[in-house]
Amino acid sequence: MTDDLVVLIDADRRPRGTAPRRTVHGPDTPLHLAFSCHVVDGEGRILITRRALGKRTWPGVWTNSYCGHPRPGETVEDAVRRYAPRELGFEVYDLQAVLPDFRYRAVDASGTVENEICPVYVARANGHPEPNPDEVMDFVWADIADVWSLAERSPWALSPWFVEQILSLGTGRDPYRLAATRSGRS
Repeated sequence: MTDDLVVLIDADRRPRGTAPRRTVHGPDTPLHLAFSCHVVDGEGRILITRRALGKRTWPGVWTNSYCGHPRPGETVEDAVRRYAPRELGFEVYDLQAVLPDFRYRAVDASGTVENEICPVYVARANGHPEPNPDEVMDFVWADIADVWSLAERSPWALSPWFVEQILSLGTGRDPYRLAATRSGRS
């Protein structure tokens, strides 16, 4: 059964095995594969979510739309599509990798470490958010420029991976288009 396994990654970004998800995040978290998705709309807004208080890492913190872990043998894109209905109650379309090589390591206040190779995607929602309360306690559609400004002025108000993603995407009216152009897409 691969439903709750994460893919462990070596320093060269190659799979090196699997581990149960519940055992991976701790004080000595091994490098593993994950993803982040930023859901945007046609009005220049991004869906940001507040992590449920029951989350093991960064409970109650505002972050990108949703994150997750691909199963062994599953493509990252398929995992992004699989998680959207489970966490936010809608499907996504126009999926595009904007930071395909994103990697981060962060330690939360409890000492739990996040250590992930975490490609970042942007997508559009097919429907309205109906979040799973075990995953998301609140959400808001926010102006992208406002969120970028918040990350610059008050990075402590957002998850560390979201702040790093914002900094990597850069500024501009449409940072997702800029990132896609840098990665060879338009």
